[in-house]
Amino acid sequence: MMHRHSLSTTYDLLNSGEKGGYVRGDDVSLPVVPGLASRRRQEVVKAPEEFRPRAQSLAADSGGHFRSTAHQRNTQLNLLTDSYRSLLAGVGEDAEREGLRKTPERAAKALLYFTKGYEEDPKEVLNDAIFNEDHDDMVIVRDIDIYSLCEHHLVPFFGTCSIGYLPNKKVVGISKLARLVEIYSRRLQVQERLTKQIALAVVEAVQPAGVGVVIKAQHMCMVMRGVEKGGSSTVTSTMLGNFRDDPKTRDEFLNLAKN
Repeated sequence: MMHRHSLSTTYDLLNSGEKGGYVRGDDVSLPVVPGLASRRRQEVVKAPEEFRPRAQSLAADSGGHFRSTAHQRNTQLNLLTDSYRSLLAGVGEDAEREGLRKTPERAAKALLYFTKGYEEDPKEVLNDAIFNEDHDDMVIVRDIDIYSLCEHHLVPFFGTCSIGYLPNKKVVGISKLARLVEIYSRRLQVQERLTKQIALAVVEAVQPAGVGVVIKAQHMCMVMRGVEKGGSSTVTSTMLGNFRDDPKTRDEFLNLAKN
């Protein structure tokens, strides 16, 4: 079954996860797994009370955000520190030996930093940098560094992101596009979803005539384990509006983003 929605509502519908089929916009089709959000909420109930609000925000397909209080951040840090201590014991290490004594807390702080994007709202970041401007030529910000964590193995993937859009009487501050990439990459991710989330956020912000996003990244889950292919990279793209419908516009963006 197919559900049709405009692009302006697609961003919010990504967070529901309650209906089957696909969430569709004018230029985007996104799968929705029936009951996925409900199942995740049931799992979240096991989390400590102070930790639960952040965990519930993560259940929203990694699109939500939650700002922790100082008390909640302390609870998160303690929970993660204990977990890392158990992890060290699980691999046969002594967490009390000199070199590892402070490692659980260090690793806990690092993980909270790596996932700090959950506590930032993309809409708030972009809204104070949107300007009315009579400009309709392509805008591209390319080679934005990306550092993220693969949600399947919790190991890094990293690379670059290029964003292009065709303004429709509105432009966004170019530094905010880099901030947008940072927010979504500082979450547990898969590259395909990260690419689409960035594109949809630009649509939400300035309703452009078209958007293109390309990410090229190396995945440590392919380098450090599994097939161990160090020279490989993964390229994903999302094209919306004119970038999808007009081959010349798409080719111009891809050539400029590459060269």
